[in-house]
This record gives sequence, structure tokens and C-alpha cells, in this order.
Amino acid sequence: MSNKSFIMGIGRLSRITRRYSLSSAAYSHRQHPAALSPNDFVDSHRHPRSFSEFHRNSNFQRQFDYSRLLGGHHVLFQSSCFSNVASKENKKETKTSNGNDGGGSSWIDVYLPRKARPFALLARLDKPIGTWLLAWPCMWSITMAAAPGSFPDAKMMVLFGTGALLLRGAGCTINDLLDRDIDTKVERTRLRPIASGVLTPFQGLCFLGFQLLLGLGILLQLNNFSRVLGASSLLLVFSYPLMKRLTFWPQAYLGLTFNWGALLGWAAVKESLDPAVVLPLYASGVLWALVYDTIYAHQDKEDDLRVGVKSTALRFGDSSKKWVTGFGIACITSLALSGYNANLAWPYFSFLMAASSQLAWQIMTVNLSSRVDCNKKFVSNKWFGAIVYGGILFGKLLS
Repeated sequence: MSNKSFIMGIGRLSRITRRYSLSSAAYSHRQHPAALSPNDFVDSHRHPRSFSEFHRNSNFQRQFDYSRLLGGHHVLFQSSCFSNVASKENKKETKTSNGNDGGGSSWIDVYLPRKARPFALLARLDKPIGTWLLAWPCMWSITMAAAPGSFPDAKMMVLFGTGALLLRGAGCTINDLLDRDIDTKVERTRLRPIASGVLTPFQGLCFLGFQLLLGLGILLQLNNFSRVLGASSLLLVFSYPLMKRLTFWPQAYLGLTFNWGALLGWAAVKESLDPAVVLPLYASGVLWALVYDTIYAHQDKEDDLRVGVKSTALRFGDSSKKWVTGFGIACITSLALSGYNANLAWPYFSFLMAASSQLAWQIMTVNLSSRVDCNKKFVSNKWFGAIVYGGILFGKLLS
């Protein structure tokens, strides 16, 4: 090797070593901030000032190439410390940017086969709040229909819980099929499987048929009266996604759809309906939906206004809190009337006071201009449903 080649090689090695030293310094600064000052990153083009910019720089994050230095022999040096740090930072940023309603990593990405993941996302299996909101009115009704001093029918609870999961998934599939053109224009929904093109409408239809077939298997295990009543709810399920195009009250229509179980649960146990009990219970669920879904709709009000779809959030505007307060008071009143007519004991009314407090907390503290807070309050309604159910259960056991 000539002296000139040797000197050039030493020069290149010196520059690479200097870069690697800088990488180590930056990593040390992440572990011990006092060890490195911001002034150490002087050149903003070659050496980014912020650590987040630094670890994104491919020269440091990925690999060092010594091929030119070693005469064509390609040797790669993988900086594992920077890969790990970058991975942690990227995960943190993804979680932050996605928020509670974002796509982010979930159990679906970890446990399901790749081909099954879009269908699970289409059914919103990663967001169980919809299933809870559909299941609670069923559980309320089944428990109210139990004999005084008795626990509710466990088989019915399992059947209706499974049915809520399937019907919610079918409803989401119908919604995404009908709204696929609108979803592409709304920030929160543009990455849904059908809107993004991951699944075709035909695949969505096939998946819908599969879910409805499973739901039919559950419905056939109920009495004849319940079968007719349950089948009639499909009219609401299929027509609900169209309501946002026709009226400013799609949230009321959602309430009629989501709370059908308040009628069906009683019918499955009693093979009949007691209007004095189930009608106030059903009305309370519709009013409850007007509260939580109006809050939910405030997440999309700018996009809805631009696209041209309607909601109570747009209808009420700055008066939304006054409206949902009225709906909340009417909801609690209807629950109290239903429990009184069902002869529930005093624990029910104690729990109802706690449920009133939870609902009041939602309405008073929600920031309707914050998507994150609207989603947080919306998701908290699973606890409202649980509190009401606890009151019905203890009220029935002590009646």
C-alpha cells in the first residue's frame, strides 16, 4: 500500500470515528442530559440540534458503510443502541399522534394473522366501547326481568353479550360500506379498511354476511316472540348510516338502534313486554345515547361541516352542553321510573345517584373543542352503564 493510500485511509477512518464519537455523545446525553450541551450540535445541517432530529438521520440510525475504506469489501456496522432508541421514540410519537381514537398498535397486530387484521379493524374489535354501549341496555333488561331475589339468567347474559359483539361489528361494516366516500374526507376515518382500499366493498359485504349468519344462530336460540322482535331491529341497523345525510338528529336514531336490547332482553326472559318497565328503560337508553354521541360527534364537526353531513353537534353548536344536560336529566328520570315500576329495592336508587354524578362529570368537564377529551368522555360511558347495572342487580337481589 502506498503512503498516499495509507494517509487517505487514515483520514477517512478519522472522520468516521469522529461521527461515531458524536453518536455516542448524543446517546450519552439522552441518558445523562448534563453530559452534553445543545451547543455541541453546532452545524444544523450535518449535526442536528435536537435529539429527535439526530436519531432520524439515516447516517446514524441505520448503518456505517466502510466499503470504500476497505477496498470494496462491504462491512456494515449496525448501531443497535440507536435502533432501540429510535424505535422507542417512534412508538411514542405514533401513540401521541394517534390519540385514543387512532390506529396505533393493538392486540390485533400482535395476535391475529395478517389477513384477518383488516376484518377485525372493520368490526372495530380494537375499540370495544361500542360493544359495551350496545350490551348494557340488554344486561339492564335481562336483570330487571329476573325473579325477585334472583341472579339474572347466565345463559341469556352470554348470548346477548356475544350478540352485541356481532351486531356492533355488522353495524360498523354497514356504516363503512355506505360511508366509504365520506370517510376518505374525514381525518379520523380516512384509514378505515374500506375507505383506505385495504378491503374491497365486495369483501366487506361477504364479511357482513358472515357476521349476520352468526347473529342469526344466536337469535334462533331465543323464543319466537324475541326472534320477531330481534329481526325487526335490522331495519334500524341498516338505515342508521343514512340518517346523517337526512337529519341533524342521527344521534337520536342511533339511540333507537343501540338500545333495542332494552326491549329484547325482557322479551327473551318473559316472552312478552311490560310497557311500564321496558318503555321508560328504552327511552332512558335513547336519551343516554343523545348525551354520549353528541359529545362524540364534536370530534368531527369541522370535517362534517366541510363534507356536508349532519349531527346534533352541528345542530346544537355552542348550546351543546345545555342540550345534553337536559337529555341527561331526562335519562336519569326515565331510569328512576323504570326501576320504580319494576319494584327494585333501595340500592338501585343509590346507584342511580352515583350514575347521575358520572354523567354530570362528563357534561361539566368535557372540552368540546378537544378531540382527545371528547373521546375520553365518550369512552367513560362504559362506567355509567356498569353503575346502572350494579344498581339493577342489587336492587333485584334485595327486592
